[in-house]
Amino acid sequence: MVNVFKLPQLAWYGDTEFEINFPNSWDVTVCKMHGHYATPLNEDGIRKAFANPIGTRTIKELAKGKSEVAILFDDMARPTPTAALITYVLEELAAAGIPDDNIRFIAAIGAHGTMNGIDLRKKLGDEVMGRFLVYNHNPYENCTPLGMSSHGTPISINSEFMCCDLKIGIGSIIPHPFGFGGGSKIILPGVASMETINANHGRLGLSPTVGIGKLEGNILVQDINEAARMAGLDVKIDAILNLKREVIALFVGDPIVEFVEGVKLARRHYATDMVRAADIVVANCYSKPNEMLLAPPVASPLLSQKGGDMVLIAVTPEGQVPHYFSRSFGKNFGGRGWGWYHKTTLPRNTKKLTIMAPYSDKVGGDWVAPYELINWAKTWTEVIHDLGNRYGDKAKVAIIPDATVQYFPDVLEIQ
Repeated sequence: MVNVFKLPQLAWYGDTEFEINFPNSWDVTVCKMHGHYATPLNEDGIRKAFANPIGTRTIKELAKGKSEVAILFDDMARPTPTAALITYVLEELAAAGIPDDNIRFIAAIGAHGTMNGIDLRKKLGDEVMGRFLVYNHNPYENCTPLGMSSHGTPISINSEFMCCDLKIGIGSIIPHPFGFGGGSKIILPGVASMETINANHGRLGLSPTVGIGKLEGNILVQDINEAARMAGLDVKIDAILNLKREVIALFVGDPIVEFVEGVKLARRHYATDMVRAADIVVANCYSKPNEMLLAPPVASPLLSQKGGDMVLIAVTPEGQVPHYFSRSFGKNFGGRGWGWYHKTTLPRNTKKLTIMAPYSDKVGGDWVAPYELINWAKTWTEVIHDLGNRYGDKAKVAIIPDATVQYFPDVLEIQ
């Protein structure tokens, strides 16, 4: 007899499920986030959010008398279903009399690799690509200096964005190693220069005030918010998502004020009950499979302090995102932040690390551990065969359905 569990996979590539199984004698717990089964927001709910913005006027009202509009959106490393929200933004702009030729979309990729046409169509839909100008952000060129933040960060922002007099961002609020994604992060790192990203992420990111689920007192977030004010971001649209990447709540308004309100729900929604002293933790990477480095810090605390097995599942045809700030670009070379992100050991509490990746990406593994310490597998059959040989008839297992967006509040309390 075996226990069978279904996990989500292939975000942006069909959003399907796959099965993993364990011996019936094993003690297996699925660690579901509290909002695992949250119901999607219907059209009335979405329209209500746009009609009642938090801390500012509606987009239609803000757009009156404006001439040039920039709409920022996040990339394939974020699960935001942007195309489902664009229609409502465009309706408000049209009602204010803004012509299509005066609207441009800018991919707020930060230090990630540029998006190609296939990526952009998945994010924005076919109509947007043929109807509007769509640009990638370039963190190395065409950024306008705006001065220094109070934390000493030189703020330099995408020049096309700065040429516009109405500035809108679309994203989602999700737990992140720096606190929560969403809000002003669409500006920094989204459309910031590499110098700005380096000063913010590198220096401030090392502060003890920074960490997953942390907002109050977080100096990195303070710096990011200041950059958004300096850049003049007028409106931010932030979704909260269930485990099918469906919008279950929407926060529209002033980028700082709506974010604070959104995080109140996000903390409850993505929070997950703790399992302790597991022999094996299976951490599925679904919403952000191309940033699997996010999963080990979430999974490690669940393992026994004596050490156990960590299994990361990263099913993504595109491989790990080419991150120009933190990824390696050679055996002994990397981006400006590579020294902080470069791994020399296995994750904490991990005796053996297995990465199940049907689409091979060997170099992507060095975001998690040194190549020589990783056990690679293409199928679950390989993984469970290896685990079965070593654990026999008894093992305590914790499954995290999406370790790239879930978090464990109990871990924060211990820290």
